[in-house]
Amino acid sequence: MPITFTAKNFETEVLQSAEPVLVDFWAPWCGPCRALGPVIDELDKELEGRGVKIGKVNVDEEPALASRFEVMSIPTIILFKGGSPVDQLVGVQTKEQLKKRVAALGEG
Repeated sequence: MPITFTAKNFETEVLQSAEPVLVDFWAPWCGPCRALGPVIDELDKELEGRGVKIGKVNVDEEPALASRFEVMSIPTIILFKGGSPVDQLVGVQTKEQLKKRVAALGEG
């Protein structure tokens, strides 16, 4: 199950994480976000124990986080490595696209 990131845990779970982190910025009312949700869940199960953390930020509940990372449309996926955003995708993505981007994090 993907982690729910909030203002309270974002610093430790994402910015201070020793492993790369995929963050899905979403909202419950967003149709494309709901379409992407199962893809994120599947990816989380597949990559469990493989050195990457996967989680979600509900932009309605955490508007300051969305603003901090300049999330203008959702769904937006931001990949973090070493506490910094290193890649960003906007819109619905396939699991294969996300796996390639996550794999690229390990090569950097």
